Amino acid sequence: MPDPAALLAWYDRHRRRLPWRAPPGKRADPYAVFLSEIMLQQTTVVAVAPYYAAFLARWPNVEALASAPLEEVLSAWAGLGYYARARNLHACARAVAERHGGHFPQDEAALLALPGIGPYTAAAIASIAFDQRAAPVDGNWERVVARLFAVEEPLPKSKPQLRALAATLLPEARFGDFAQAMMDLGATICTPRKPACALCPWQEPCAARAAGAQELYPRKTAKAGRPTRRGVAFLAVRADGAVLVRSRPMKGLLAGMSEVPSTPWETAAPRDPAAHAPLKADWRALNATVDHVFSHFALELAVWRARLPRGTPAPDGHRWVPPAGFDAEAFPSVMRKVLAHID
Repeated sequence: MPDPAALLAWYDRHRRRLPWRAPPGKRADPYAVFLSEIMLQQTTVVAVAPYYAAFLARWPNVEALASAPLEEVLSAWAGLGYYARARNLHACARAVAERHGGHFPQDEAALLALPGIGPYTAAAIASIAFDQRAAPVDGNWERVVARLFAVEEPLPKSKPQLRALAATLLPEARFGDFAQAMMDLGATICTPRKPACALCPWQEPCAARAAGAQELYPRKTAKAGRPTRRGVAFLAVRADGAVLVRSRPMKGLLAGMSEVPSTPWETAAPRDPAAHAPLKADWRALNATVDHVFSHFALELAVWRARLPRGTPAPDGHRWVPPAGFDAEAFPSVMRKVLAHID
């Protein structure tokens, strides 16, 4: 059986100095844990670090974030992807401010009752911020556990089994350190490819390593192919440099984000793109295609551009935004790619 003390001893020697972590011996700030864990979902540490620093500088505590307009939060999040996380972040901050006086509850059940908080994030906050006995099982934990016990059932069906096995590894104390040690072990030693088993504190009890099959775990169900959707983006540029923009609906993909008008994104290319143009103009198809990959589909956007006179009014539901105002808009990455074709 893997010894938790061996992992904690390894962590004490090799803990990563991440911006959101408390120094050794200090209790982590619940807001820092909350903010970082939401940002780190499906996103790398390298990508998250500058966003985390910017958010913390602008909204240093949960009450400051709760009082911010959602539009500002979405704008600050732009480029980080998976934008539902930003909406959940804001909704949760408001709930903490309104229901708990700006203080995160300490137990998992109360944390799970907050909007946008799932089992993983609740366990991460409970263990790392409050040293509660909890196992925040993320992808790193799953990989470590699957290899330790050579779990044959493939992901995602094996998730309940992996969570149950992870609970058996918990120590009698230092739950927050143990949670982060598991994350670090998976991120730096027990990596998806070419794990550094010789450096692992749990190399001896690891069933996958003993069988010489560590890279075969965790088993995974083959993913279905990612479909491609297509559309046309309408880049209307006024003589004063302003670009025509609208906000997406508050529900669905990229909810509430700013966008350049476009046709619907569908499997087949639009038959009559001009019918979806936001206004009458001399639209010209550019020799350019914007490619972007979402979690469940790939997108190909042809770009049509039109030049409009200064003073052209915006159609209902649209607005003109000068380039100087782009940073204040919540443009997702795909729309920033479209805007690169202004000239």
